[in-house]
Amino acid sequence: MKNLSILLILLMTMAFTTDKPAYLLYDADGDLAKYSKMIDKLKKADVVLFGELHNNPIAHWLELELAKDLSANKKKTLILAAEMFEADDQLIIDEYFSNQIQDKHLEKEAKIWDNYKTDYKPLVSFAKEKNLKFVAANIPRRYASLVAREGLKALNDLSPEAKNYIAPLPIEFDKTLPAYAQMFEMMGGAASHGMKTAQIVEAQAIKDATMAHNIAKNWKKKTTVLHYNGSYHSDNKESIVWYLNKYNPKLKVMTISTVVQDDISKLEEKSKNVADYIIAVPSTMTTTY
Repeated sequence: MKNLSILLILLMTMAFTTDKPAYLLYDADGDLAKYSKMIDKLKKADVVLFGELHNNPIAHWLELELAKDLSANKKKTLILAAEMFEADDQLIIDEYFSNQIQDKHLEKEAKIWDNYKTDYKPLVSFAKEKNLKFVAANIPRRYASLVAREGLKALNDLSPEAKNYIAPLPIEFDKTLPAYAQMFEMMGGAASHGMKTAQIVEAQAIKDATMAHNIAKNWKKKTTVLHYNGSYHSDNKESIVWYLNKYNPKLKVMTISTVVQDDISKLEEKSKNVADYIIAVPSTMTTTY
């Protein structure tokens, strides 16, 4: 009877196991990983960088699920932060979280992305509901645009108030870092719309530096900062991670990346080691835009 019960459980498990998964989770070595095991490791990190593909619904769903599951363990010691919000919108977010302004004011006055309502509003709403801090981590786009036109040196002429919204000057920039070198190579060194490729790469770096600065500034002992960003900002533990190591080398940083593959039954070689955990999504998955 006992063996029969075990057999029935196995058959029921097989019946409810899909052979058409919406995603598979891998570790850095390309081995299949369990979500629950990933949670156990991430909750011990100081910083978790969730690298998304901006229009990928699986990544957005898992971003919310991860926030819920880490919050269940970390409670109010979990801090959410995001590339999708600019530092000068922090006041608006704080006013919304303290119920001083309404939802419609946040959506009208903050520089939200076009896919905010479907992809990022659930994260904001969850943080507000759980009374978690939500950090607007990115540089105001007008200053990133300034760097793309005139280079990092242009930031020196900003007012003291403006400089409060960016990483401390001078910004250390290493153009030989693979992420930046590859970006320069991909663009072929060409100029576009009055902007030189080197300056466009510097604009990428100031985004990474500012996000890292705001993560490090808001991290406190025993907290975990869960930061959402495009995968290219944290893949291979470069970019944001490189600057985090400059601002606080003692931080334990873990990363997640999202990749799209025609066949997700095996992680492609090029995606191994891009992050501590890799979410492989079928290339046929519907996108949010």
